[in-house]
Amino acid sequence: MSTRGPSSASGRDGGRSRLAPAALERIPWWVLVLLTAGAGIAFVVAGSRVYRDTLAFLWDGVLLTLHLTFAAYSLALVIGLVAGLMRLSRRPVVYTVATLYVEVVRGIPLLVLLIYIAFVAAPLVSAALAGAARAAGFHGAAEVITRLIRSDLNRAILGLAIGYGAYLAEIYRAGIESIPRGQMEAARSLGLSYGQAMRFVILPQALRVVLPPLGNDFIALLKDSALASAIAVPELTQAGRLLSARTFRAFETYNMVALLYLIMTLVGSMGVRALERWAKAGR
Repeated sequence: MSTRGPSSASGRDGGRSRLAPAALERIPWWVLVLLTAGAGIAFVVAGSRVYRDTLAFLWDGVLLTLHLTFAAYSLALVIGLVAGLMRLSRRPVVYTVATLYVEVVRGIPLLVLLIYIAFVAAPLVSAALAGAARAAGFHGAAEVITRLIRSDLNRAILGLAIGYGAYLAEIYRAGIESIPRGQMEAARSLGLSYGQAMRFVILPQALRVVLPPLGNDFIALLKDSALASAIAVPELTQAGRLLSARTFRAFETYNMVALLYLIMTLVGSMGVRALERWAKAGR
């Protein structure tokens, strides 16, 4: 007599019960919740004239926020790379200058640093450079320097870039130090100079290591770009503040401001995850 019926049935049921929770765990529930909430918010915004007008007013602030973020982060990448390489230098003067920059900038709140650069450092540097250009007979260059530094947007870009450059310098330094020293020794034994070995051997490997933290700092800079409102740059936060003061509709205005920041950071986070997967796949 066969005894497979009940036991095999219970075995299949048990297998299904074990597989079901595993399948449920793989579902990105947070994405589903966000999509559902996003659909509801889109419906509310599309059906409300107040929210549509608010979005139309804030749109220029969104574009300026993205411009500010990309420009400041691009400059911060360069500053951070130079400072990170200087932190690895065996020359005491070079190492001391880079370490002083990193420690001082990281020890000052970003808002204070931004205000200081915008209202103290930038005008002094602008006056000095413009004066030197006029003394040398380059009056056109002096006007260009004055015009560039006078812009609140350029001051905000410079301040955010200097602030984040100190943090990126440590990321670059840690990434380069994570590469085994044998890589540099092998490159030098093949006749490459230190600069060539760093450029063609060490940095390409280190960049794969530092891509995820660099991406996370980009998201952080996107949110910290709101600090530029302290020096009257009309980015998203400042645009929301102006609209709220004009219409006295703080509820709708700041709901939309928060939503727009959330959308931008979520899109950026998905890009960072894609970079992480690419970096892992390339190792």
